[in-house]
Amino acid sequence: MYLTPKGNWFPVLLLLAVAAVVTWKLEEASLKQVKQQAHPALPLNWQAPSLYLDYKLEGPEREQVIYGEELITHTSRYFGPTGSIAPLTNGMNCQNCHLDAGTRTWGNNYGAVAATYPKFRDRSGTLETIAKRVNDCFERSLNGSPIDTAGKEMQAIVSYIKWIGQDVPKGTKPEGSGIRELNYLTRAADPQKGKILYQSSCQSCHGASGEGLLSPNGNEYAYPPLWGPHSYNTGAGLYRLSRFAGYIKDNMPFNQSSHQSPALTDEAAWDLAAFVNSQPRPGKDLQKDWPDISKKPIDHPFGPYADGFSEKQHKYGPFDPIIAARKSAAQKKN
Repeated sequence: MYLTPKGNWFPVLLLLAVAAVVTWKLEEASLKQVKQQAHPALPLNWQAPSLYLDYKLEGPEREQVIYGEELITHTSRYFGPTGSIAPLTNGMNCQNCHLDAGTRTWGNNYGAVAATYPKFRDRSGTLETIAKRVNDCFERSLNGSPIDTAGKEMQAIVSYIKWIGQDVPKGTKPEGSGIRELNYLTRAADPQKGKILYQSSCQSCHGASGEGLLSPNGNEYAYPPLWGPHSYNTGAGLYRLSRFAGYIKDNMPFNQSSHQSPALTDEAAWDLAAFVNSQPRPGKDLQKDWPDISKKPIDHPFGPYADGFSEKQHKYGPFDPIIAARKSAAQKKN
């Protein structure tokens, strides 16, 4: 770079400005990398891989992953009441709860599963594999029976889940994986307020009686039932209000809301969750859950509890008094 005949310094200043910006960006990227290496649990910019762009996935392995995606997307075709393999479930698809076959951001996706399993879970009091976790969903969310963990179908589902999380470092949980945790309300969640919201925002798809809407083929749900005999049972994760409220906030009304542009407030999400989960649904024997009752989540709706609060308050809140009591008990114990 040189001065123009008239002594114009603009090209020099422009070059210096560009160099400064480039240097700043490089330093910023380097600092981010150092932070992530020092703190591997920091949020990662994760996106699900694409079967169309993953050229490394070939042959039988590719076929297995594709079959796994098919089973997640159309579970009922294979294991529903008229399933081609066995009638084991209520007719819902895994995708009804794990949106876009478990790949949507904050849509209850599988992004962190491969990176965090096997892991010890307080609910069972055991070290669980991915296959065990999948069968939990078959028994709870699909209100059905477990499938053979060594069978072709389970192996395909596990392969698909591992493939989705292939780029996530072990032991980390990417930002946007699973379900967002909403702040607790300072009051109890209100089923009556939720009923009004349900009628205005939800029943056009899920039905006035929460019955859902079957696809034209009649063997799976386009919009899943939210209560009644074909919905998830009382042992499902979404039966906890915090899980369902977080799920609602980022994803409902379906394809009208997203984590970037939610259609509902936090309060509305909590109240909707309270209404839906106050409606009748199949039960689940939970006697073997939470062998250490002190590990039960704040919003686990079934006793006994180690903190003395009622089932109603554990289900609907307010939760802050429970949190305060647990913290106080822990301080006294220490």
